[in-house]
Amino acid sequence: MTQSSPIDQATLYHYPLSRSARVRMLLIELDIPHEVRRVDVVRGEGLSPAFMAINPNHAVPVLQLRYSDGSEQTLLESGAMIIHLADLHPHAELIPPISDPVARGDVLQMVAFNASHLDTILWNIRLHRDLFPKAVRSEATVQFNMDKLEREVLPQLEARLSRHDWICGNTFTAADCIMAQNLGWMRSYGIGRKGALRAYAKRLQARPSWQEAYSDMREFER
Repeated sequence: MTQSSPIDQATLYHYPLSRSARVRMLLIELDIPHEVRRVDVVRGEGLSPAFMAINPNHAVPVLQLRYSDGSEQTLLESGAMIIHLADLHPHAELIPPISDPVARGDVLQMVAFNASHLDTILWNIRLHRDLFPKAVRSEATVQFNMDKLEREVLPQLEARLSRHDWICGNTFTAADCIMAQNLGWMRSYGIGRKGALRAYAKRLQARPSWQEAYSDMREFER
């Protein structure tokens, strides 16, 4: 287990290429032993009574933690998982300490940006392009959100990555784990495949944590 880790056991409920992959990547980066339990959300397993008892929001990820003092906790939001895991392992230096407020604020901002604003844009595209019954899909909603990616999100990310190798500077942080998943999501829509983002994707994909976290990506069903 990671040096000085307060976590005795971790269980991640997961589906390939979903938001749970971002948490899986960080668990691997932190060298936290964990069990991965696959939830076939595409085929409705997330709506089963057994899973709804764990997460009434019927989504992955779910992260169940047992701490070294015997206490237990279940987390349902990937952004909270990213920050919490990184904070519990300060020696890994994947999130700046409070004593460095500028650097920490930037990492927290990028985790929140990915977990809220960017997630919402990407999810709306997926709903109206792939998941909703055809009768209720809105091509206008898809186009509106694709335009937001191209005109608003992409320039912000390109500006950051033209200045340094990682999303918050020259050092890999926990924010790169959540950005990695959303970048893959964007690239599946044909956005972010050039220039600084293309080079960034290659750096991410070279990390053993990315390779392990996305080793099941071919099992994703649209």
